This record gives sequence, structure tokens and C-alpha cells, in this order.
Amino acid sequence: MAKTSKINRQLQRERMVAKYAERRAEYKRDSVNPHLSAEERAEAMRKLQALPRDASPTRLRNRDSIDGRPRAYNRKFGLSRINLREKAHKGELPGVVKSSW
Repeated sequence: MAKTSKINRQLQRERMVAKYAERRAEYKRDSVNPHLSAEERAEAMRKLQALPRDASPTRLRNRDSIDGRPRAYNRKFGLSRINLREKAHKGELPGVVKSSW
């Protein structure tokens, strides 16, 4: 189980990314637009860099939906390896069967 503070910080980052997503996309688009002057592109880059760090989607971390574990995350199920194995053995994941060969 991940620390509650880490999970809460992740939720706060997700809210901040959503809040600044449109503004961030606009600044990124303007910073590389060849039809704008160099000063306008530089101004867009300056505004982009002035946004909060946590507004960047790269600062988000995939976490297990059950206990918040940040490592060994499986995107298809949204679970870590531990919870994925546990739920698969119990038969709680549709389409997942135990293999043997």
C-alpha cells in the first residue's frame, strides 16, 4: 500500500494537469508555430515555462487503482502485478485464465 500522502499528491497533480491542459496546449502550439514572429514564439515559451511544474502531464505517475502502488503497473487492467495476480487467481478479471504448458 502506498503512502496516503503520495496518493493525495498524485490526485492533486491530476487536478492541476486538467486545470492547465488547455492553456498549456495553446502555449505549446504557439511556441512552435512558424507563422508567428520570433518574439511571439519566445513569449509563448516564456508563458509555458511560467506555468506550475505540476501542470505538466509528464509529472503524473501510473498507480494501482486498489492500493496506489507506483511500480509494476499494468495499463490494461490498471493494477500492479501483485493485485493483478491476486484477482486473476480469484477469477475476478474477465478473460484472464491461468496458463499451463
